[in-house]
Amino acid sequence: MMPILSCIVHEHNIWLVTGAGLLCCIGSWVTARLFCRTLDTSGLQKHGWQFLTALTGAVSIWCTHFIAMLGFNAGVPVSFSPVLTIASLLIAVIGSTAGFVLAGSRRTGSMPALGGAIVGLSIAGMHYTGMMAYRVQGIMAWDMRYVLVSIALASAFSAVALDIATRPGRHACNFMAVILALAIISLHFTGMTALRIAPAQIEGSFANLEALHALALAIIAVALVIVAAGMTSYLIDDSTRMENLERLHRMAMSDTLTGLPNRASFNDRLDLEIELARGRRGKFALVGIDLNRFKVINDLRGHTTGDEVLRILARRFKGLLREGEFVARTGGDEFSALYRMNDEGSISEFLGRLERALSKCIQLDGFEIPSDASLGVALWPDDASNKEALINNADLAMYRAKADPVQKVRFYEPAMDEVLRARRSLAADLRDALARDQLSVHYQVQASIATGQIHGYEALLRWNHPKLGPIPPTEFIPLAEENGLILPIGEWVLRTACREATLWSPSYKIAVNVSAVQFMHVDLVQLVKSTLAETGLAPERLELELTESTIFTDRERALHMLHQIKELGVSVALDDFGTGYSSLDTLRSFPFDRIKIDRSFCDSGEGSPQTFAIIRAVIALGKAFGIPVLAEGIETDDQLSRLTSEGCDEGQGYLLGRPAPLRQIVETGQLKLIHHERKIIANESGADLQTAFLNSSSNGDTHSTD
Repeated sequence: MMPILSCIVHEHNIWLVTGAGLLCCIGSWVTARLFCRTLDTSGLQKHGWQFLTALTGAVSIWCTHFIAMLGFNAGVPVSFSPVLTIASLLIAVIGSTAGFVLAGSRRTGSMPALGGAIVGLSIAGMHYTGMMAYRVQGIMAWDMRYVLVSIALASAFSAVALDIATRPGRHACNFMAVILALAIISLHFTGMTALRIAPAQIEGSFANLEALHALALAIIAVALVIVAAGMTSYLIDDSTRMENLERLHRMAMSDTLTGLPNRASFNDRLDLEIELARGRRGKFALVGIDLNRFKVINDLRGHTTGDEVLRILARRFKGLLREGEFVARTGGDEFSALYRMNDEGSISEFLGRLERALSKCIQLDGFEIPSDASLGVALWPDDASNKEALINNADLAMYRAKADPVQKVRFYEPAMDEVLRARRSLAADLRDALARDQLSVHYQVQASIATGQIHGYEALLRWNHPKLGPIPPTEFIPLAEENGLILPIGEWVLRTACREATLWSPSYKIAVNVSAVQFMHVDLVQLVKSTLAETGLAPERLELELTESTIFTDRERALHMLHQIKELGVSVALDDFGTGYSSLDTLRSFPFDRIKIDRSFCDSGEGSPQTFAIIRAVIALGKAFGIPVLAEGIETDDQLSRLTSEGCDEGQGYLLGRPAPLRQIVETGQLKLIHHERKIIANESGADLQTAFLNSSSNGDTHSTD
């Protein structure tokens, strides 16, 4: 070690050695960065980075050698052979290229070390070829021990450098740079220590040291330019990559329609807020936001208008946010907000800003579109101890707000969990109700208002829970729709009603409601056709009732299906007319057989001239289109009298007859059953849904169980 240090200190120009060392370190660092880039690319791009890596590495090796050589004080006149000097540069370029390409191929686990060893041998080959180009006035001799050590050091350090670079780790490239620089420096100065020069002074010969030093400075400058070019390419590519990554990250974390953060971004921010709250023992609020009647906007104005409404609301959100506040779009018409709480009353002010942004009418294309939303609030850590529970509780509060016609903001309360559990339990019971014979069909009479003559009956589903007793349809029908149970239940009601109607005398019509979910998810035409064939019911005796909202879900498909149903001979009634859409274009597009005025109008019509004016208008509309009008919810003589005076065709309600099981209706004498042996076939589950009608007597005394 001492001879090497002595060689550096006493036989070299320390400034040129320092310059060579700095150039070696800079070049090695840039080479390492470029080599690591080749590991992350492929194809032509990989070849380009391999070329830059080899060129930068070879220039660093060669220039470090020749600058240090020019700084070496041989004690005799010196010169260089141009051919061998160029040859040494070619050896550095070719050897480095082969070594870096092999190391970057990663074909086997030993390839990086093997490639590194080749780079080390190219350093040695370049050095000793360059020494052969070194012409001195004297005799050169070599200490082979140092020669072999220099070659071993260069090969070993280079092998370790490239092997480390290909392993995972944050500082792999930095380690490669340091070890590669050691390989170059150790080779050169160990090799120079091996050199012995015996002067053979020739008279008149001299060496121009100033010219050699100037040449060394020129080489440093050229080398730095080449290395800087490689570094510049790296930085430009790195900047471009970072910009692309940032752009992709923004795209991945942002909602493309509104520009707000998306669900993934919301989840990241929620995790951050939880960490911050835990660290400082603070609180924050999660606000679930769901737009009300947004589907109506899409159906009436189109999805383009719906998209623009979302964009407008997003701009409003962006304009109201302050430090510690966050809003993201987490679903179609759903948003989520986070608010970092600094004092007890601050959440009210934030919610007020959200409500104002959501409730302000939207002016669009000359139309004024009403905007409204329901908000559910859950607090951390008061209402939850983990992320999933917090989101769930905010959703619970939001759904309670949607069910409340007055209060649009609801805070989570533990009792909401009880409601949810009860609802889930009821859904599970409903799933088994069909198989356990807990469902039944009741019938409500539909009669002429002028004469009182019965025209038909509407089939109404009833559920008698074994523990809770009768469950209102307004409670279990939405539950069945949410859980997909409405499909088998709806089919069962249709088949049961048609089967029992075949026993009636007189042969009144039977009206069956069709759910929007059922209408959109089953082949209704085929279901009706197979039901009529199975039960033997005449098509003209069946009437399907559906609401206008069902048609708006997919207008073209819906109208096509309705025409197919009409071709079967089955009639179609427009139910709940006067609520929701009530579009005249619907009446014009499809020839309905009946219009049913929603019961809410009769309920409020007695004391409201405006409401009864609507009833009068609907009746007139029915007459204009030639469609009979039936009023639901008739409960008083005054309602019946006013409907009679207005010329309403038919009525339905408690005044005319309450919903009742078939047996009870038979007992009143409104219906008789056909006199022959008939057994109602069990449903697909195998459970008998009706007791067999056996050997009916001539007076119509028939026993049945609903």
